[in-house]
Amino acid sequence: MLKQKVVFASIVAAFGLALTVPAQAADKQLKSIGITVGSLGNPYFVTIVKGAEAKAKQINPNANVTAVSADYDMSKQFTQIDNFIAAHVDMILLNAADPKAIEPAVKKARAAGIVVIAVDVVAAGADATVQTNNVQAGELSCGFIVKKLNGKGNVVIENGPPVSAVLDRVKGCKEEFAKSPGIKVLSDDQDAKGSREGGMAAMQGYLTRFPKIDAVFAINDPQAVGSDLAAKQLHRTEFFITSVDGAPDIETALKSQTLVQASASQDPWKMAQTAVTVGYDIMNGKKPADPLILMPSTLVTRDNVGAYKGWSSH
Repeated sequence: MLKQKVVFASIVAAFGLALTVPAQAADKQLKSIGITVGSLGNPYFVTIVKGAEAKAKQINPNANVTAVSADYDMSKQFTQIDNFIAAHVDMILLNAADPKAIEPAVKKARAAGIVVIAVDVVAAGADATVQTNNVQAGELSCGFIVKKLNGKGNVVIENGPPVSAVLDRVKGCKEEFAKSPGIKVLSDDQDAKGSREGGMAAMQGYLTRFPKIDAVFAINDPQAVGSDLAAKQLHRTEFFITSVDGAPDIETALKSQTLVQASASQDPWKMAQTAVTVGYDIMNGKKPADPLILMPSTLVTRDNVGAYKGWSSH
């Protein structure tokens, strides 16, 4: 009888203890994501959108993903973020048109309970940032130029929109050029808009102004492709071009008769997938150890392009 009482008491005690332990809270469901990027005319940003959508659907097959193009217009991007807030999205992936000026919109979204992840470029006030190590990318691309020119020559830095990714690439590039006194930078302040058309227009201007150019660093692949087209139109072949992205277009360019010689790679698919994963973790109370997540760059050249896996290695 005593043994039965002890067993019964143990069961009651265990049951009582179980009642005091809270049940494991279920993860918040990812229902919708809003994405605003620099330009959906750029294959790089299209790949970011596709990568984010694939990861979102992996988390929740019914997740809704809305992607819009800000076209590097701050007022347009503010309106887009307001629309995402009104739609009660769970997460915003933000490719900021201006890394500092975007802060009020970021704060407004976060105040509404939305997780904001900066992608490709930093955005003040964001929960986290996932981007390429752009300083390294600039160093790689312009280090190639210095080496190929043996530290001496006339070069052009074909600049782009004043977002953090571009600023960092130009910074890395200038640091490499500064190591070689024989490198003369003819121009470094023209915004070629991050586009093929912009690169073409900028290159036409350089070729008109400068009788001798030895190399051009374009801040992204679309500008590099546009620059190559401009050179062909004006029958100028005395220089070569490097850039940043490692895009499918540049893979083709590296395998054919163009002036493009190298591109420091990015991985927009992996970047977007990482951003959604980090954002979903933050939604569920798991903050990253470091809110700035840098992805390494590698240099793709004519010599190694055959082994390059490219953006769509997924």
